[in-house]
Amino acid sequence: MKLLENLFIFFYRTRLRLLAIVSMKKAAALAFRLFITPISVKSKKQSTLPPGAEPLSFNFENNSIKGYRWNPTGNKKVLLLHGFSSTLTKFMHYVQPLVDNGFEVLAFDAPAHGMSTGKTVNVLQYRDMIEQVVKLYGPVDAFIAHSFGGLALSLYTEKLANNAALKIVLIAPATETTTAISYFSEKLGISKKLQAAMHIHIFERSGIKVADFSVRRAMKQIQSTTLWIHDIDDDVTPWKDAEAVQKDGHPNVRFVNTTGLGHRRIYRDETVAKTVVDFIAKNNP
Repeated sequence: MKLLENLFIFFYRTRLRLLAIVSMKKAAALAFRLFITPISVKSKKQSTLPPGAEPLSFNFENNSIKGYRWNPTGNKKVLLLHGFSSTLTKFMHYVQPLVDNGFEVLAFDAPAHGMSTGKTVNVLQYRDMIEQVVKLYGPVDAFIAHSFGGLALSLYTEKLANNAALKIVLIAPATETTTAISYFSEKLGISKKLQAAMHIHIFERSGIKVADFSVRRAMKQIQSTTLWIHDIDDDVTPWKDAEAVQKDGHPNVRFVNTTGLGHRRIYRDETVAKTVVDFIAKNNP
């Protein structure tokens, strides 16, 4: 796997450098496409799912979105949101404890992930997919989101007129897209000039500056009761970005810091999972 990753990086690093000589604009478009293309992760077989899984599917922007529902008679609903190059199956250890606390649980693979179709996904598409899930299967009372899912969730939540009634869990959210692009660019050896061209490309596509794809910015519009769990040693969504939000002093946000779990082990950790479920279930009628 490491050899294939290194070959992929070498191929596209060379291609981007050559393309940038011919056309910086075309190189930026290719770099952005790579940025929004997840590494393929297939969901595990249905037999590995917690009992009572009801398959669900719907169409979204010409893609088939696949997911599951548990305990449809639950008194409140929770939506699980995975990160980039991940899948809903990574979060199955949250399902039974939530069901045991009386919740209906929903989980879907984002476009281009797991069982869902598609080749690419950007954060606005993920945001809009969340909105469609809520329209089809909601109302949703609480959300648990990791990494890229946390950014998408924050962009969805800030649009809601009455988001104070929601409970939100952000686990190692992709706090700043500027940081994500820098991390991606470092891996592919993308120059500062091409990074700047990527920023321009994203603005031309969306009408939004890269700096505004930000959990920190969105949190200024979010009054939801929020649990934010982040590892000090996270090398993908660095703690320094989350720390800036903590210093903003939002009274509705509770921070829990861990050490040594990094970006992916954090959501699998038993103590973290218990903290999340306890937070969601607290004061649940």
